[in-house]
Amino acid sequence: MKKIVILALTCSLFGLSSAMAESIVASKVSDDLSKININSKVWQGAKEQSFIAYPQTTIEMIDADVIKLNAHNKAKKILVKALSDGQNIAFLLKWKDSSNNVQEGYSATAYGDGFAVQLPIKLDSLPYIGMGSEGRPVIVHLQKATGKTYEPNGNKDVYHQVNASNQNAFEKDLQTYKGDVTALGNGDYQRAFISEGFRSMTQIKDNSEDAMMQMSYSKGMWSGVIVRKLKSANLDLSKGTFPVAFAFWDGDKKNRDGAKVLSSWLGVSVQGSNVKLSYLDEMNGGDAKNGEQVMLDNCSSCHQYKEIKNAPNFMAPNLSNIGGYSNASYLVESITHPNAVVVPGYNVNAHPSYPWYSVDDKGVRTSMMPPFDSLDKKSLTDLVAYLKTLKAEVE
Repeated sequence: MKKIVILALTCSLFGLSSAMAESIVASKVSDDLSKININSKVWQGAKEQSFIAYPQTTIEMIDADVIKLNAHNKAKKILVKALSDGQNIAFLLKWKDSSNNVQEGYSATAYGDGFAVQLPIKLDSLPYIGMGSEGRPVIVHLQKATGKTYEPNGNKDVYHQVNASNQNAFEKDLQTYKGDVTALGNGDYQRAFISEGFRSMTQIKDNSEDAMMQMSYSKGMWSGVIVRKLKSANLDLSKGTFPVAFAFWDGDKKNRDGAKVLSSWLGVSVQGSNVKLSYLDEMNGGDAKNGEQVMLDNCSSCHQYKEIKNAPNFMAPNLSNIGGYSNASYLVESITHPNAVVVPGYNVNAHPSYPWYSVDDKGVRTSMMPPFDSLDKKSLTDLVAYLKTLKAEVE
């Protein structure tokens, strides 16, 4: 409760408006959405909206090829339609991609295009946008474009499956195997996870967070669909207003894990819902020019952002796109109470000089960032206004 009160009081000082910064309205329909797919006619009546997904720069992949391929990434405009039948929520997403990348087999150098949907389990505060945070868990639904995989036990068991490498290449076994892959292979890579931050993602295998996901590529555009229940074992979104975040991977740029583009937390309102989530509200006012100086004076010795490289690599989160995928309330909380959500940081064995947090004997994490709650109201407001300008241009 303490965190919730802190966030609410802090946000109230900043004059957050009553309108969500970015919101998606889900049209109410009578159709049973559990039976729809990408091509269902019910989508034709839904309003098409849009949001922007920004390159993730908080933590950089430690892979020279990935860094080079993604050095000049721009933000992507994503088109979205949303529907609800009162029991289910459905999203249809469309995004441009010049290449259709399908991950075939088990190559360590080939990556498929994909998308993910992230939903917070607790609706009283915002988790870290990258796979949740400690004490603020999320459900993540992931869909990848993959080739067919033969799973002879029929249980989507990728851990004990047959593959071409363990067939006799000089006998008819290999040809039989290839025929079985064509006839029986499953090309649908879909997973559900529960997560409280990096290195904590756990796959949900009991179907308690079941969803239907699809991907389809045509004329330089991917379409992706997810349909899932509003209320399940871990989630209760039945009041009709809740946050959602989306992420997208480009296999042509070796995207995987943190190498992706992602949205901020977006507010979803099912048509007719009047529930308000204040932490998704916009911030009124703020002098971004003055905030730039506040940033330089207080933050640049630890954080890199855009062309400002005063801090060493890996010392703290890179803030180059923080304004694109972070909500104003999250930024306020991060500045004044950095221990509320502790970003995991890089592998401490690879970068022992730059831990992002300490851990006590009870496993409690404390951020290495000091709280900047001593800044006056204007400086804080101006700083957040400047942080919201830190984002890549849209392609």
